Amino acid sequence: MEVKIGIQNIGREIVLESAQDADAVAKVVGDAIAKGSELRLTDDKGRLVIVPANVLGYVEIGAEEARRVGFGAL
Repeated sequence: MEVKIGIQNIGREIVLESAQDADAVAKVVGDAIAKGSELRLTDDKGRLVIVPANVLGYVEIGAEEARRVGFGAL
C-alpha cells in the first residue's frame, strides 16, 4: 500500500510502499501524533522512515487493492 507523508514547509512529500494494512498504518500515525513522538514506518524493502510528529503536515494512506497484471479489461 502506498503511503504519502507531507511535511510542513517542505514542497516535496515522502512516498513509500508499506506491507502493513491501512488500519495498522493509521494506528502508528495516530499514536505518533497523540504522543508527540516520531513517526516510524518501514517500507516493503525494509527501509525505516522516521519523521518527527511535530512537523507532519498530512499522511495519505492509499487504498488496499491487488495489483492487476496484464492488459485485459475486466
